[in-house]
Amino acid sequence: MSPRLLRYAAFSRDPAGGNPAGVWIGDSLPAKAEMQRIAARVGYSETAFVAAPDASGGRQVRYFSPVAEVPFCGHATIAAAVALGDLGESAKQRFQTAAGEVEVRVSIDADGRMATLVSVPPRHAPVPGALLRDALAALDWGMDELDPAIPPALAFAGAWHLVLAAGDRQRLAALEYDFERLATVMRVHDLTTLQLVWRERVGLFHARNPFPVGGVVEDPATGAAAAALGGYLRDAGLVDAPARLTIHQGEAMGRPGRLQVDIPASGGIAVSGHAIPIPDASAGDVR
Repeated sequence: MSPRLLRYAAFSRDPAGGNPAGVWIGDSLPAKAEMQRIAARVGYSETAFVAAPDASGGRQVRYFSPVAEVPFCGHATIAAAVALGDLGESAKQRFQTAAGEVEVRVSIDADGRMATLVSVPPRHAPVPGALLRDALAALDWGMDELDPAIPPALAFAGAWHLVLAAGDRQRLAALEYDFERLATVMRVHDLTTLQLVWRERVGLFHARNPFPVGGVVEDPATGAAAAALGGYLRDAGLVDAPARLTIHQGEAMGRPGRLQVDIPASGGIAVSGHAIPIPDASAGDVR
């Protein structure tokens, strides 16, 4: 297969919504420096690089922001799976990522093609006091503005995220932070994004995700962070599994997206969403 570079919006049925991702598809992956160059030129928060299946049927997949590689990216996984579906590939795929194997299934409903990923086994940990203090200071948030029912946590489902739950919608809506200060804090603690959430009611969340370590102020829809949140809520006993969450994200950025999170009693977290090609974006241009 000649290399192809596509652009898709994930977690949306509207190409102007959700989170845009680059999807590079070829027989074998380019050198790391070349993947970084392509991702920087695409300019989206993530570009997925997808190789042809190996002898076992798994595809090697790597993810790059405009400035760095990340171990796993949910929205680019959804975009890549739907892109493969659009190209006539199998509805079931196994992505071999730096974080581990991720199973992805593509389906079609009345609203178009969608994909479901199943994360690697999630885990969570308490937040060190210094990290919590420094992150809140960079955000200009106070401890008294957090939701005590969802304590701060470090959560993982392929990449590490700091989960902070706002006590009300207004706190989440007023997101202005010190970009360089937060980026420094995140690099020290190997964080991919901050998963900032507000729980409107049982099963319904709103989220925002600062991503300064990727050179992006805010990510519009973050599947990896959604999976990490689902795993944290289950394993900390904050939801009764099995459970389903709906997460709305990107509204404040003018790119609304919807993520469905299915939380089984054990194992990986399933994250589902639609994806759609972005019209008039170049395809096949890999220079």
